[in-house]
Amino acid sequence: MPGKQTDVRQDLIWRLEAFGFQALFGFLRFLGVERASGLGGWLLRTLGPKTGTQKTVMRNLRIAFPDMSDAEREALALEQWDRTGRTFAELAVMDRLTPEGGRVEVVGMERLHALRDSGKAAVLISGHLANFEVMAAVIMASGLPCQVTYRAANNPYVDALIRQSRERYGIRLFAPKGDGTRELMAGMKRGDSIALLVDQKYNQGPEVEFFGQPVNASPGAARLAMKFGAVIQPLSVVRLPGVRFRVTAHEPITVPQTEDKTADLLAGIQAVNRFVEDRVREVPEDWFWVHRRWPDKVYAALNDRLASMARRNGPA
Repeated sequence: MPGKQTDVRQDLIWRLEAFGFQALFGFLRFLGVERASGLGGWLLRTLGPKTGTQKTVMRNLRIAFPDMSDAEREALALEQWDRTGRTFAELAVMDRLTPEGGRVEVVGMERLHALRDSGKAAVLISGHLANFEVMAAVIMASGLPCQVTYRAANNPYVDALIRQSRERYGIRLFAPKGDGTRELMAGMKRGDSIALLVDQKYNQGPEVEFFGQPVNASPGAARLAMKFGAVIQPLSVVRLPGVRFRVTAHEPITVPQTEDKTADLLAGIQAVNRFVEDRVREVPEDWFWVHRRWPDKVYAALNDRLASMARRNGPA
């Protein structure tokens, strides 16, 4: 009986959370694109620097840009909070942020059309850049059959609402991270492409380089490309003034095919991460700096370096 009582209580909490989530989305949709985006930006620009996550943001910026001044890093951190807040608020109005809606320009759409017309599966990759959901909207607009991976929300009612909001701008094929591998494999066998965000920490992954430091990276994109003989199609998105975006389909990445499969896989993973690094360097304000991308040893080395600097600069 205690188990059933716990289940009922948890279900009630989930339903209340979903009600609040739905009310928030409804309010943001009522505000419209410009005001909803502005509100989200203002909220995180105001509150974000006061949270414990600000420490992670500043550490990440020190690792990535060691030669940048403290003032420049502070300004960059503040702007990334604004853009992150805008991205979260814009999730409520994503069906209005599409190429058809006039707020998204696309460079290289012909690459996606060529993939669509080939009937072959491709691996589309990117990172958490600007409003990364806009890239999914562009993929759907291209007509390319594609499964989009996502991390399911812990609350199943909220997860259903998020899926419904994504369906409004065309996403029909979902592959949950973790337990969605079977769906990805089956889809690629049918000729469906897959879309992956590849820039988050993956403890079980092999070590490659990111901003001159070691990171553990997911091998999924390179491994699937090798298995199915598929091209890796990189995408990026940048935020433009006026809640507008530019999505670019870049030159495809080809994973080497030699007798040394381990080396080929590592080269493919490195190429994918190098692509993300190049995009972040171009517009660092657009990246999702709030997560711990590097392994603990890199943060520990940073702490040691900062402590050493403090000793040198302190009183004699």
